[in-house]
Amino acid sequence: MKNQENQNFLIIDSNSIIHRAFHALPPLTNKKGEIVNAVYGFLLMFFRVIKDFNPKYIAACFDLPEPTFRKKAFAEYKATRIKAPDELYAQIPEVKKILKAFNVPIFEKSGYEGDDLIGTLSESVNNQKFQNIKNIIISGDLDNLQLVNHQTSVYFLFRGIKQGIIYNEQEIQKKYDGLGSKDIVALKALKGDSSDNIPGVKGIGEKTAIQLVKKYKNLKKIYEEAEKQESEIKDSLRQKLLENKDNAFLSQELSEIKKDVPIKINITECSWQDFDKEKAREILEDFGFKSLLNKLPGEKESPVLPKKKKIPKQNISENLKLW
Repeated sequence: MKNQENQNFLIIDSNSIIHRAFHALPPLTNKKGEIVNAVYGFLLMFFRVIKDFNPKYIAACFDLPEPTFRKKAFAEYKATRIKAPDELYAQIPEVKKILKAFNVPIFEKSGYEGDDLIGTLSESVNNQKFQNIKNIIISGDLDNLQLVNHQTSVYFLFRGIKQGIIYNEQEIQKKYDGLGSKDIVALKALKGDSSDNIPGVKGIGEKTAIQLVKKYKNLKKIYEEAEKQESEIKDSLRQKLLENKDNAFLSQELSEIKKDVPIKINITECSWQDFDKEKAREILEDFGFKSLLNKLPGEKESPVLPKKKKIPKQNISENLKLW
């Protein structure tokens, strides 16, 4: 997976990774009794993708707690989500602290989601000036597939954060029966998204939505056909579309990732630079992550010797080996 030209730009969907790590790992605690499983899982991912992709640039994007423009447009947006435990949210500042120690720039903006920052960062290098840079979005959220193009792919994590698959245009077409990244927003506008409480068109599932988008290309053309008196769309389906027109176009607005968030971007500031290894080691030891010390970028991994003495489950150094 390494790029010989060393021009990979890793853009981390931080909140997505933190949530996945929190739910994938046992409730590991540090010496203060604080739960740090999401921090540990995030670091596992971070060290692995650096090793696999050998990036020249890295950035991390975060959500902020303030309402976004989507919430203002649709008060029920994400309203059905169960609030995550406080133990998860308490680990987000700790992840930021670690990223700063590794000289990774953090992007966040009130009123926008992390995905919008990801879209804006990836778009900023999608031009002739940076044609040798390849964006790799690290995420556990398929919403980012709409950003895939000739310069951008998505490394999608599954099975918690243990495994990943690279989504390029070909993989997207395999997943969505021939549809590409540019079709995903229209697809979500029709079928909705229960995880984000995006309504879509009631009664239309993914299969029917794919057929409509494949035939008519976009939402505007679908409705142009549906509104014809002699429409070739079946009456029952046409009725569903017409009755839910407002929801369909609202869902399209909610689903589309912004690529023009007003933030300052200097690609050179995202360069993956040398970091203070001693400081990084101190942070890992402070968290109790001794098993990660030999995974630091640039460090040679040494074999883990078996423990002669069994350590109680709540001790983080041993408990982490269970995962």
